[in-house]
Amino acid sequence: MTTTAPLFESSLKSLPFLHRGKVRDLYAVGDDKLLVVQTDRLSAFDVILPTPIPDKGRVLTALSNFWFEKLKHLGPNHLTGIAPESVVSGAAEREQVDGRAMVVHKFKPLLVEAVVRGYVAGSGWKDYQQTGEICGISLPPGLEQAQKLAKPIFTAASKAPAGEHDENISYPVVEETIGPAYAAQVRDIALKLYTEAAAYAETRGVIIADTKFEFGVDAAGKLYLIDEALTPDSSRFWPADQYRTGISPPSFDKQFVRDWLETQPWNKKHPAPALPPDILAKTSEKYQEALRMLTVS
Repeated sequence: MTTTAPLFESSLKSLPFLHRGKVRDLYAVGDDKLLVVQTDRLSAFDVILPTPIPDKGRVLTALSNFWFEKLKHLGPNHLTGIAPESVVSGAAEREQVDGRAMVVHKFKPLLVEAVVRGYVAGSGWKDYQQTGEICGISLPPGLEQAQKLAKPIFTAASKAPAGEHDENISYPVVEETIGPAYAAQVRDIALKLYTEAAAYAETRGVIIADTKFEFGVDAAGKLYLIDEALTPDSSRFWPADQYRTGISPPSFDKQFVRDWLETQPWNKKHPAPALPPDILAKTSEKYQEALRMLTVS
């Protein structure tokens, strides 16, 4: 992948602008489709950092497209197959979307994040240390940090507004939020997606410790996988050859940035500190290494 100038924000004039999220910029394509531009912004602890990560958006887009194709037999996703370059105007706009955008169907998002955990890590490890549970799911005593679970568990998080922290929620709260029928569908498909992806990743020397999926429904109520899929932003990727329990293993994702931020005098609220050049370069390389290991034959 050829490194180009980082894109912190897109500025397309040929389409109606809808929303700027933590990482993605959304534009309307007619009444029923969206152009999703994956910028190089990075959020950590739900705060957007001021320093973009070179080529991050292209990595996220390439990995999402790879997984959408690989896992489409498990359930439909929101891709349309329309080339992003075909819905914008002019060379400057085509350059902004090149390799970092997708045209997707506009579905109604379900307001929970479907998290699947195969290992005890991150906020799950903190929950387990305090309660012996993760999101209300009891786990055996004596587990170590980063230990593999006997089988993956479905947990969930609330979708917080920009600038606020997502909160882990129990399955009964998921049922209250989106209804028992959708809760069961989301749980079952999320577990299948994670299980198949994790098994494949292991053959490529990558452990997917956990991941989050988002889902939406069409006018008929049919469920679709939306947003991104199994990227370093939505997942915890560990190199299998460096994995061991009792530590937070080195990773291909933004945990590298999180670990650096934890050493800074910062209250985890906006504004976040700028990333120094060495952290920036190493983080960009981590993202690209994950893409190479998972997708390059």
